[in-house]
This record gives sequence, C-alpha cells and structure tokens, in this order.
Amino acid sequence: MKDLLNLYQNKAPEIVFNWKDPETEAEGWTVINSLRGGAAGGGTRMRKGLDMNEVLSLAKTMEVKFTVSGPAIGGAKSGINFDPNDPRKKGVLERWYKAVSPLLKSYYGTGGDLNVDEIHEVIPITEDSGVWHPQEGVFNGHFKPTEADKINRIGQLRQGVIKVLENSNYSPDVTRKYTVADMITGYGVAEAVRHYYDIYGGDVKGKRAVVQGFGNVGSAAAYYLAQMGAKVVGIIDRDGGLIKEEGFTFEEIKDLFLKKEGNALKADNMMPFDEINEKIWSLQAEIFAPCAASRLITREQVDQMVDSGLEVISSGANVPFADKEIFFGPIMEYTDGKVSVIPDFIANCGMARVFAYFMERRVQMTDEAIFNDTSDIIKKAIQDVHDHNTAKTHISETAFEIALKQLV
Repeated sequence: MKDLLNLYQNKAPEIVFNWKDPETEAEGWTVINSLRGGAAGGGTRMRKGLDMNEVLSLAKTMEVKFTVSGPAIGGAKSGINFDPNDPRKKGVLERWYKAVSPLLKSYYGTGGDLNVDEIHEVIPITEDSGVWHPQEGVFNGHFKPTEADKINRIGQLRQGVIKVLENSNYSPDVTRKYTVADMITGYGVAEAVRHYYDIYGGDVKGKRAVVQGFGNVGSAAAYYLAQMGAKVVGIIDRDGGLIKEEGFTFEEIKDLFLKKEGNALKADNMMPFDEINEKIWSLQAEIFAPCAASRLITREQVDQMVDSGLEVISSGANVPFADKEIFFGPIMEYTDGKVSVIPDFIANCGMARVFAYFMERRVQMTDEAIFNDTSDIIKKAIQDVHDHNTAKTHISETAFEIALKQLV
C-alpha cells in the first residue's frame, strides 16, 4: 500500500490553472489531478492563507473518493486565497467563475466547499457565466450524453441537490425545509458506523459516541447516530461543548440540532473550549466522529480515547489526524493499527455520491431512494474492505490499497 501511495502522491497533476484577480489581492487555483474517464470533479473553497499545495492534496483526495462514490472520473479542486468575510467576496467569485468557465463547460465539475455555498453562490454565479450547471463539464467529458439527455439529467441534478426533505425519518423538522445537501454527509458518517457494526460484529444501539464539530456534518451525524440508538456523550465545537456521561436522549440531540446558530453549537450550559478539550478525550466512548476541520486529532488524544474504550472512528472531516502528509501520515497509521478507522473517502462520500446518483439516467427522487443509495454505497465499500481484511484494525490501509489499485 505504501508503494502505491507514494506513486500516487508524487505523480504530478495533469492540469494546474492559476488565476490572479485584477481587482483584489485574491489568487485562485484549479488543480485537476487527472482526466480519468474524460473528466474531473471537486468543489470550490475559499479561505485566507490557502495555497496551491492545499488544493493539490484535496484534488488527489477527491480522486480516491470517486473510486467509492462514482462516477469513475479524476479528482480536482478549486481554491481561492481570499478572506470569505470580505465584502468583495461576491465580485471575486464572479470573476473567478468567468475565468474558469471554459473548464466547467468542457471537463471539470465543481460544487460548494469551505466558505463557498453550493446553492446561493456556485449555481447562480456559474449560470451567469454561461455554464448550464457546475457539473456540466462532467456530463460533457465523461458521460457524453445527447443534448436532450443532458438537459434531463442536469434538471434532475438541479432539483435533487436542493430537494427539501419531506420524510421525517431523514429531516429533524420537515417545516424547517432542510435539503438533501444539508443532511446527506452527516447521514453517511452515521451510516458508516451502523454498517461497520453490522459487518464486523456488534450493534450500534447503546454504544457511546463523541462528536467533534457541530456544523452541517457533525450536527447531522449526531442526529442520525442518536436516531439509531447510539448515546452521544460528548460534543466539542470551536467555542466549547457539552458532556453528558449517561448520554443525551434523541430528543435532546434533535433540540441541539434545531437550536444551532449557523454552523455553531448553542446551549445554556456549554463548557468553555479549554475545559472540554481537556475532558472529552478520556470520556468512555466506543464511537468517535471527527467532523470539524482537517488535521486536528493528535496522537495523545488518540491514546486517551483508546484507553477509554474506543472501537471505531468514522471520519466526517477530510484527513482528521494532525499529520502533514496528504493521506496516510504517522498518526493515522498508528490509530489504524489500534482501532477501526473508516477513512474519510468512504465515511463522508455522501455529497459526492448524491452528485453521481443524479447524473445517472432517470432515478427516483424520493428522500428514501436518495438516502438509501448513499447508505448502500457506503455499505458496499465497507463490505469490500472486510472481504480483503476481516481484522478490526488496518481498515483504512486496506481501503486505500483497494482504491489506489484502481488509480495507479
């Protein structure tokens, strides 16, 4: 696996598009790792201090993710080095998408990512740049559909991603109009845990869980874990968190979900960050769902969780361990040898899978069909790993080997 990984990591990307905004200090990159299958896909992010290496590592991560979620295309990513809170953000995005529109019409598909909203920014701004849909390049480069078929499938994709959830099994409150895009990634993180216990032995019901991050992914993961009978005992967010050693009830987790402000946990009795950060890692818990920023989890925190009974990590964040390596650094390798680590490209593939699902010919547009499809894809990936390695350790190593054999 290490040889395959080195080959893959060190191979230069096929295309690097660099842009400098004529009106501000913003600089952007689209990195296309490969045009496998005639196209490449990956979202657009914006943050101050972003550089080309970050975009490259994310493009390579997307390519690995597509081996699970489909379609069988190359990985790509766009990144803009600019403060997303700057009032000039909209103008920067408008000029960026105008510059990158020839790629988006030919062979590159994008979407929302960190600080860039799919629904309110990517879709309307790319449309104004003459692109039918941010995924048009994937249709043209990979699927090569007829014009009529392209219109149908793009219509399906447009409706599907912003579809308001109507089924109370999937929505915390159907009157609040949560969409597929709001919930699907966190759902996949929770389903990965359920399938892990079904396949490797055990039952998620009654297991204790710690969730890191309470944004879109973490709050949804906590909600669905509680719904399936797991006991969330701790939540740590950017500004603080909550601990309840006997476990929050499903109703309490649902209430926290509905009360969050934007992507932040809000509660009257929140512990300050420093206090919860000292206590949460030694809570007795079998499940850990890291769903905050990348590269946060230290070896010391891993050791504390392992000593407290940790069994499985379901990675909601991309590269959750504090390693500098693109994928598989020493902390991840160490953890993978101690407990079951479901890697990010399986556990958090929900949104990528939704895109792939809606790109297929006429699919069912019900909540149940969409969510079941993501669940089935994650189950298949975990089963595939188990077929190669029945041990409860080195799951990530096995998963990477399966993926990289398709790419190198």
